Amino acid sequence: MDLQVVEQVARLDEWVAEGGVAVLSGAGLSTDSGIPDYRGPSGSARRGSPMTYQTFTGDVLARRRYWARSHLGWRTIGDARPNDGHRAVARLQKNGLLAGVITQNVDGLHQEAGARDVNELHGNLGRIVCLDCRDLSGRTELEERLTAANPGFAAVATSVNPDGDVELDESEEAGFRVVDCRACGGMLKPDVVYFGETVPADRVSRAFATVAAARTLLVLGSSLTVMSGRRFVLRAVRDGIRVAIVNRGVTRGEPYADLMIDAPLGVILPNLAVTADAYVFNNAVTSLKSK
Repeated sequence: MDLQVVEQVARLDEWVAEGGVAVLSGAGLSTDSGIPDYRGPSGSARRGSPMTYQTFTGDVLARRRYWARSHLGWRTIGDARPNDGHRAVARLQKNGLLAGVITQNVDGLHQEAGARDVNELHGNLGRIVCLDCRDLSGRTELEERLTAANPGFAAVATSVNPDGDVELDESEEAGFRVVDCRACGGMLKPDVVYFGETVPADRVSRAFATVAAARTLLVLGSSLTVMSGRRFVLRAVRDGIRVAIVNRGVTRGEPYADLMIDAPLGVILPNLAVTADAYVFNNAVTSLKSK
């Protein structure tokens, strides 16, 4: 790390050591786990538009296309494992330094790394919801059913998007069979927020409450291009809560940030967690000596 980044990290160390940190994570945190970012250095342009809720529910061919592509994409998302950045966030929480964890990601890797009470703004690809009876089920069960329903499906994905969708030749989608809810025969959908849907109000209000209770809002791996995440930065600024951003490349939050670090999260976050561990240990020793 160059001198400027070292100085920035030292400043962030001090802020995190004070506690009360609200973490807001984006796709850039999961790139080291093999999940690409839409807009960061590892991202690639999507050829088509992302699936909207209206298209998914209203067009049977579009729904078949989505499930064929998502079935392939899940092999990447489902096999992904937490990286050092996810584990560092979990360690910070374990040490009592976080006010909460808010994520725009749908991969569930924060929880797998050990984080608790994660506010998943956009849901989780590992859950399936029936749009008719609202029954929730696991993705593993659905994948087994889709595999059984499509024994000859041998398509190969050319690229994978962060939402689990893939690029696939349309000729390979023909004949793909979609399965329905086992409980009521209704339409199944990943329990994630599609374009055209709104983030559930309870998740938004809980996220705002987390930010309001924080000393620092720490944004990790998000370009903050869409208002879904940027609104929390704007609220923090409005309320006089300092904002720190660790991200590779351009972010729309930079004009609002008190601290902006353009560096790999896989390097910055583990070092941050180690420093925090030492701070917590030293405080514990001091407390014991004073008794």
